Amino acid sequence: MNTIVLTQSGTVATLTINRPEKLNALNRQTLNDLHKSLEQLKSDTSVRCVIITGSGTKAFVAGADIAEFADFNQAEGTALSREGHDLVFTYIEQYPKPVIAAVNGFALGGGLELALSCHIRLFSDTAKVGLPEVTLGLIPGYGGTQRLAQLIGKGKATELICTAEFINAQDALDWGIANALHSPDQLMAQAQAMAERISKNSPIAISHALQVIQAGHAASNSGLLAETQHFGACFTSQDFKEGVNAFLNKRKPDFKGA
Repeated sequence: MNTIVLTQSGTVATLTINRPEKLNALNRQTLNDLHKSLEQLKSDTSVRCVIITGSGTKAFVAGADIAEFADFNQAEGTALSREGHDLVFTYIEQYPKPVIAAVNGFALGGGLELALSCHIRLFSDTAKVGLPEVTLGLIPGYGGTQRLAQLIGKGKATELICTAEFINAQDALDWGIANALHSPDQLMAQAQAMAERISKNSPIAISHALQVIQAGHAASNSGLLAETQHFGACFTSQDFKEGVNAFLNKRKPDFKGA
């Protein structure tokens, strides 16, 4: 099954992450397929704006596919983070065409990080978001520590990351994560309408504007590098082994701090 479904309406392309049986969780194939789709659209002059969403009604992206990296060591964990930055998250942040995240359900862990890397975020009013990585003995590894703090401030970002709590769509709007809220049945129509409004403007000017905004507000290279290194270091701890085992076996973790 294709992990990414590409459709186009006029000048707007929509990329739908298509793993509904896994709540659209991100595995390596999905990240690679998403990168290939974005790369294809980058040079397609008929496309002026891109929407990213998730299939089904439950989830935008419910996180990374934890079973895929449960047995990783430090080097493999570090590489996982670095590849994610290069292929998708930083790639989207630096994309020359506007990318709109249409968040249609749970956006957790890597799912929220995917939305954060997009230029504009529209939420269903039933969406819930969070960064639960510390419950696995990990930290956000796809830019969450940097982009969230940049977007909503250090204090709120620290709260969301360290409590691992989920917040609802209204809180996401109030905190500045979401640009706007829409009913579930109107989300995609509103995303399409915004993308069409954007598409009527100069694509060259918009590309320059995105680059300038990025220059002033990008997550720092040093911050992303530190995130990648510390994400990898988490794979050496007993807390990571306990957190992942607990998750996969549907029980509460018992962290010892080792």
